[in-house]
Amino acid sequence: MTRTARAFWFTSAEESVILPAQLPAPGPDEVEVRTLFSAVSRGTETLVARGGVPESQYGPMRAPFQEGDFPWPVKYGYLSVGVVEAGPPGLLGRTVFCLYPHQTRYVVPAAAVTPVPDAVPPGRAVLAGTVETAVNALWDAAPLLGDRVAVVGGGMVGCAVAALLARFPGVRVQLVDTDPARAAVAAALGVEFASPDSAEVDRDLVLHASATEAGLARSLELLRPEGRLIELSWYGDRRVSVPLGEFFHSRRLTVRASQVGTVARPDRTFGERMALALDLLADPRFDALITGECRFDELPEVMSRLARAEIATLCHRVDYAAAGE
Repeated sequence: MTRTARAFWFTSAEESVILPAQLPAPGPDEVEVRTLFSAVSRGTETLVARGGVPESQYGPMRAPFQEGDFPWPVKYGYLSVGVVEAGPPGLLGRTVFCLYPHQTRYVVPAAAVTPVPDAVPPGRAVLAGTVETAVNALWDAAPLLGDRVAVVGGGMVGCAVAALLARFPGVRVQLVDTDPARAAVAAALGVEFASPDSAEVDRDLVLHASATEAGLARSLELLRPEGRLIELSWYGDRRVSVPLGEFFHSRRLTVRASQVGTVARPDRTFGERMALALDLLADPRFDALITGECRFDELPEVMSRLARAEIATLCHRVDYAAAGE
């Protein structure tokens, strides 16, 4: 008998549906996972929802278990937490994280899942992919003891970066965002908050994650001479101007890209980086990043509203408790 699950698909501009998905029997080196929670990677997934993935990036933007091709129809996503209900004895019954789209159940190679530490609640573990991005960014940035740092852009990635920087001894961190509501999130993470106009200058290091041209320009203005900017934003098919006049040459500034598709340390693997991200999520301060939730059946409507910027949220979590699987 063919078994089925239910999967979320992007179908056209700002439109999506939940469709049946065939569920094969797991092989000897595979696991079957029943999903507990997934999360919307807001910047990337709303870009997909709008059809904003550039054709040149169709290959690099593919998610590990994506089905279909850009722009549509496509099954896309990569923040999933569930329970292993069939598989090797060492994983059976374990809560795991997987880079899988929004789907009620799925079968993947056992090597594709990472056990969630007992100290990390499943509902918080959906942030693993975002924290993994932040870990990679800080490996690229290599902050030093006593650095003065600004994180420009208080979205999921920016807040995750700020949360990790708050642990660094002697490092003073300021989260910069145009939304004054981010001040409460910054306080929960243990960092300072400022608007772009009131942000402190002469920063040794700036990590930019606002995905706006204005945010990039302001990030360069905040740097001291010889300062470094780490660019985390993904602009999709938009062209942005980088102000290479004024401060850029006279202050001898550096701009470097950071992208999670490559491990920023040659002595670490993808698996080790993901395991580290999950260990770091034992910190309850990360709960401040989860600011919205819906049931799985509500996801098509919610995704459309997120794409139209009608919902202001950081991490939007999807609960599968009532999905009936």
